[in-house]
Parts: sequence; C-alpha cells; structure tokens
Amino acid sequence: MKKQEIDHILTQMLDFRQNVSDLNFTAGRPPQVESDGRLQGVPMDPPLPSLTPYQTEVLALTLIGRNRRMAQQLVRDGSCDLSYSLPGKARFRVNVFSQSGGNYSTVLRKLEARIPSIETLGLPEVFHQVAAEKNGLIFVTGATGSGKSTSLAAILDAINTSQEVHVVTLEDPVEYQHPQKKSTFNQRELGVDFPDYSTGLRAALRQAPKVILVGEMRDRDSVEIGLRAAETGHLVLTTLHTVDAGKTVNRIVGMFDSEEERQMRIRLGDSVKWIICQRLLPKVGGGRVAAFEILGTSLRVKEIIMHGESEGKTFYEMIQAGRHRGMCTFDDSILHLYEKGLITEATALSYASRRETVGRGLDQIKAARGESTTDISNLEIDRGYGRRREGF
Repeated sequence: MKKQEIDHILTQMLDFRQNVSDLNFTAGRPPQVESDGRLQGVPMDPPLPSLTPYQTEVLALTLIGRNRRMAQQLVRDGSCDLSYSLPGKARFRVNVFSQSGGNYSTVLRKLEARIPSIETLGLPEVFHQVAAEKNGLIFVTGATGSGKSTSLAAILDAINTSQEVHVVTLEDPVEYQHPQKKSTFNQRELGVDFPDYSTGLRAALRQAPKVILVGEMRDRDSVEIGLRAAETGHLVLTTLHTVDAGKTVNRIVGMFDSEEERQMRIRLGDSVKWIICQRLLPKVGGGRVAAFEILGTSLRVKEIIMHGESEGKTFYEMIQAGRHRGMCTFDDSILHLYEKGLITEATALSYASRRETVGRGLDQIKAARGESTTDISNLEIDRGYGRRREGF
C-alpha cells in the first residue's frame, strides 16, 4: 500500500463526520471513526465493508514506514506509538498494536493544528493561576481521551503568551506545535529525540528550562527525576491515568517501596502545587463537555498528602473548603454544568462522585427555577387511617 492510498482513505474518513477525534482500523470491521464519543463505520470508495487481517497489517506497516525502531518495538512489546501527517489536512498520534494472536489494529488520534487557549476551551478561571506558577509539580489526570493534552496545551499557551521563559516538552508524540511567542519552546519526541522519559528528563535538567512538560510519568525513575526538577526550582507539568486527586497521590506513592513511602509523601507534599482531574460528559445537543476536580496546595492538603486521608480529613473535604481559591470537586463541576443547561439530570447523577450530594444540588437548582423536585403528586391525608371500621 502506498502513502497516497492511505492519505486517500484517511481523507474520506475525516470528511465523513464533523468533530472526528479517532480513526480505527480493526480486522473484521470496516474503517471506523469516532465522533462525539460514538464509533461509526465509514462507507468507503472503493468499498471496504470488512477489513482483513492482511489489510490491517499492510496499513500498519505502511504507517510505520522505514522506522526500524518502531517495527522492532511493535514485535517486542506488541504496540508502538508514532505520529503521521496528512499534508494540508491533519496530524495524527498513531498507536499500532497486535491483538487476537497476531492481527494488527491501528488507532489514529487526530491532533488539532490550532493551539487552544484557556478562554476558547472555556476552562475554569483558576487555570490562569496554574499557568502563573513558577515551580513545583502540576498533575493533569484522567482516562485516555479525556482531554488532558488539550488542557496542558492551553496552560502552556498561557505561559507562552505572558512569560519570557524556556520551555522543554517531552512528548509521545508531539501533539501541539507551539509557536515561538514570548517563550522559547523546544519540543522533543519520544523515540526520535530521546529514548525514554527518564533519559529525556535528565537531559532537560541540563537544558536550562524554567518549564518542563512530561507527556506521562510512567515509572519510578521518571517520577523521581520529575520531583528533583520541581525541588530545584522548575515548573513540571505532567499527566497520569488516574481518576481523582486521592488516587493520583496513591499511584505515585505506590511506585516506591514501603520503606520509602514516608520520604516520598513528604517530598510530594512540598512539591505538588495542583492536581487537576477531568472527565468528558455527554453534552446536551451532542458533543462532550469537561468536568473537573481541582485541588490546590495548602498546609492542610500537605498534611493529608504526608499522612494519608482519615475521617474528617479527606481530599474531597479539603477541596470543598478551598472553593474560594478556585478548587472544585467533580460534583461541584457537574452541578455547574447542569445549571448552565449543558448536561441532563441523568448525566449529572450517573457521573457524580457522591450521588446524594449531587441529588440535593439538583433539587436546589430546580427549586430556584421553579421546577418540581419530585415526581410524587396528588397526595391526600387519609382521614380514616386508624379508625375502627363499623361492624367490627
């Protein structure tokens, strides 16, 4: 298969729907696109009703091209990551992986050409405070496809617009190509410019940056070096696949031996500035909208990081106490989205962290609107309840 043929297929898939985020090639299925969270088959010309294992393998190897390191990684590890450019149309982050005993599948994530800003994404105002930090660790967490990279790109754009600093990014692959504004950007790609995150981070410390973006802290070594960078006056931004602030801290601590836990908690308490967790919820009218849990540092938060959560001292309660500083729980964010009419009541309840809390909040919002807060109606007092019936 030639590059021109792949480009023709990708162009048809991108043009099939608006807001295409992912392209999926799996044996036994037609070429598919994901749009607004829904995966759909694409009618191709010429027709491809069902891809064969041979076709998916040829497509994967064509995308890899002559990159011997990627081919070796695919055989050794069962998957590999790379980038691909469709000239004049789009750029993609590509993952090729084996499944079902040797068949190859490929998923291409479309990368946005335009750098998002905090304003255009409608992110909470507190993101400007995050971008103004001068040192420490900032985590943006969430499931795959929850928009972590986009939020980080908006934070970096705010830095680029307002600060004259050197920014080094370590990415897999480079997703957003930042222009040189006030800041100077050097963006490095895993496997092309450095072999692994630990090596890239060590080198970054010698490259005189003020801000370091690490695509993901995947192991103990990268966490250790990232902490060292934060402790020596750098601002380090990174991601983790965790769902809330508590699990983020536990995930990092869990990378180290039990005898190191105490020291690691102390270092984290001193270094962490913000933990931002996000989820994408179905939006009224189609599309998706982000909900956030935002935890900022404070003396009480540091104490919980160092000693762990206990009754009356949880991250959830610390976030609630820090609302005046821009912190919010997922439940706060969900209620805000409902109040703005962006999500339904059913969505709000299904994504809630504490269903009872969100339920009470929904009732308050509906009551303020003059809407009914219950489905129960036509209640009457049973005046004969408890009386003796005649004849008994």
